[in-house]
Amino acid sequence: MENNNLIIPGFDNDKDDSLTISLRKVDSISNCLVVYLSGYIDTYNSSFFQKQVMKVIEAGFINLIFNCSALNYVSSTGIGSFTVFLKMVKPKSGDVVLLEIQPKVYEVFQLLGFSQFFNIRNNQEEAVAFFSTESVSTPSVFPTVVSCPVCNKKLRAIKAGRFRCSGCKSIIAIDENATVSLG
Repeated sequence: MENNNLIIPGFDNDKDDSLTISLRKVDSISNCLVVYLSGYIDTYNSSFFQKQVMKVIEAGFINLIFNCSALNYVSSTGIGSFTVFLKMVKPKSGDVVLLEIQPKVYEVFQLLGFSQFFNIRNNQEEAVAFFSTESVSTPSVFPTVVSCPVCNKKLRAIKAGRFRCSGCKSIIAIDENATVSLG
């Protein structure tokens, strides 16, 4: 990892024992930064999290990739923070991508209905490709509406993966072509 202070002067002046934030530039994409999150985000440290990411946005980084692989809990307040960042960078032609979200964290996003608002990717290559101009011309079947194979409930899917039906709680799998099967 690069030294955070070399990317954004003074970034590491503030610390929180429950959340570690590391930064890495993505040189191939303009104004793009990977923000590695380790620990948890809850009501008590969400203001620290917001303050740190505000420094990132104020420094001109508007294409943000949040690597959540080491993030083991996010409260509704933490999810609200991600929404604030999205609202800040969108008017500046930026965006937010979340990647490598742990299943129990992703479930909170889904339960609160926020999974449909965020660009969620499986790995950093997919996240970087999202910001490249080439990915804009690639057609995708997502987002799409699929039917649960068990209860036939209509579900909105924004990406391929395994999901829990909100109707019958069955685990379903959706592939890259939006084909649904029991998962």
